Amino acid sequence: MAQFQDLNLNTPLYNALDDLGFTTPTPIQEQAFNVVSSGKDVVGIAQTGTGKTFAYMLPILRNLKFSMQENPRVLVLVPTRELVVQVVDEIEKLSKYINNRVLGVYGGTNINTQKQAIAQGIDILVATPGRLYDLALSRVLQLKSIQKLVIDEVDVMLDLGFRHQLINIFDILPERRQNIMFSATMTQDVDLLINDFFKTPERVSIAISGTPLENINQTRYDVPNFYTKVNLLTHLLRDEDTYNKVLIFVAFKRMADRLFEQLDEFFKEELCVIHSNKTQNYRLRSIEQFREGQNRILIATDVMARGLDIDNVSHVINFDTPEYPENYMHRIGRTGRAERLGEALVFSTKNEQESIENIEALMKMEIPLLEIPEDVQISTELIEEERPQIKERNNPTKRKDEDAPGPAFHDKSEKNSKENLGGSYKFKIAAKYKKPKTRGDKNYNKRNKKK
Repeated sequence: MAQFQDLNLNTPLYNALDDLGFTTPTPIQEQAFNVVSSGKDVVGIAQTGTGKTFAYMLPILRNLKFSMQENPRVLVLVPTRELVVQVVDEIEKLSKYINNRVLGVYGGTNINTQKQAIAQGIDILVATPGRLYDLALSRVLQLKSIQKLVIDEVDVMLDLGFRHQLINIFDILPERRQNIMFSATMTQDVDLLINDFFKTPERVSIAISGTPLENINQTRYDVPNFYTKVNLLTHLLRDEDTYNKVLIFVAFKRMADRLFEQLDEFFKEELCVIHSNKTQNYRLRSIEQFREGQNRILIATDVMARGLDIDNVSHVINFDTPEYPENYMHRIGRTGRAERLGEALVFSTKNEQESIENIEALMKMEIPLLEIPEDVQISTELIEEERPQIKERNNPTKRKDEDAPGPAFHDKSEKNSKENLGGSYKFKIAAKYKKPKTRGDKNYNKRNKKK
C-alpha cells in the first residue's frame, strides 16, 4: 500500500500531513497526484468522501511557487457556500507551513467586504460561481493570472443550473490554463462540459459509483406513508446511545421543513435543519453544531449535504428513497468514513419500490428488509402528495382546469373592452376617483385644496 512518503511532496506538506495524522493516501489521492502535477487537463471521478480536496490540492500546493503578485493563480469553484468554507479550511490545514494566501467568497454576504479582502492580494481563491462572476464584473477581481482552474462537485453544479455561469467564467479566464474537474458521477451534462472546454483530458476514475462502501451496514423499512415514517423515525431516534449522530436526508426543502416541525416536538435542541432557503449564518451554525455534537440530529437536502465532511456520523437515514441511485450512494457515503463502521437506513413507500430496485441493481446487492417494530403506530393520514389524484378512466392525461391552455383567439373580457373616450378620458377618471390621473395636473390639485 502506497504512503504519502512515496509521493513526490515537499517538507512543508509532509509536516502538515504529519500534524493531521495522515500517512496513507486514498486511491484518488494516489492516482491523481502525478496526473495533476503534469499540468494536463484532468477529470477525476470518485465517490463523495474519498478525499478529493487533498487529491487536487496536494499537487497544486507542491508546485505553487511563492509570489508577491496580488491576482489569484489558482481558482477553485464549488457549488455551495458551505463547501467554500470547508475547502478553504482544508487548504489552510495543508498550507500550515507554506506562505500563501487563501480566500473564500460566496453570495449571501457583503460583497464590499470580499472586495476589500481581494484587494489585499491572494494566491488561491475558492468561490461559488455566482459571486465569482459578480466580483469579476466589478473589475476588483482580475482573473488574468489564473493558471489552474478546479471545478469540484461539478455534477451538483450542473444540477443547480450553473452551466451558463460556468461558461461565462470560462470566457473571462486565460486560455492557457490547466483545467481540473472532480465529480462523483459522470452524467451527460458533465460529458458535454468536458468536450466543450477541456483539451484531451486524462481521466482518473476510482471504482464505479454503485460500489457499496464495505464498512456501511445497510437496512431498509417498507413504510406506507409520511406520518408512519415520522412515527418510525421518532421511535428509532429515542435510542440516543445508538443513534448518537444522525444525518437525515429528504428530497425537497418543503419536506425538510415539514419533517423538522414533526420532530421538533420531541427533540427540541437536539435537532437542526439545512436547506438553501435558510440564511447563510443559520446554515453554517447548524453544520458546526452538528459537527461538534451540540445537535444530535441534522435534517438536510441532497444539494446542501453534498461534499460536506462531517466525522463520526453514526447513522444516515434516507427518509425518502432517492429517485436516482447515485444520490443514494452519495447520501450513505456520509457515514462509515475514515475506516469507521457506519449504518444506513432507507424508508420506502409503495411508490418508491422501483427506486429501491434501481439502487439494488446499481449496487448488485439486496438491502435487507426489517419489520416495523410493533409499538410504532401505523398512520392512515396522508399528506397532500400522497392522496390519490382522480383521473378519468378514458382520459388519464386530462389537465386540471387551471393547467389547461386558453384558446388562441377569444373575445375580450368586459374590463378590457373599453370605449375610446378621446381627450376627456383623464377627466372622467379624475371625477370617478377624486384624484388627478397624472402627477402634473397642478390645477386639479389646487381646485381640490380650495374645496
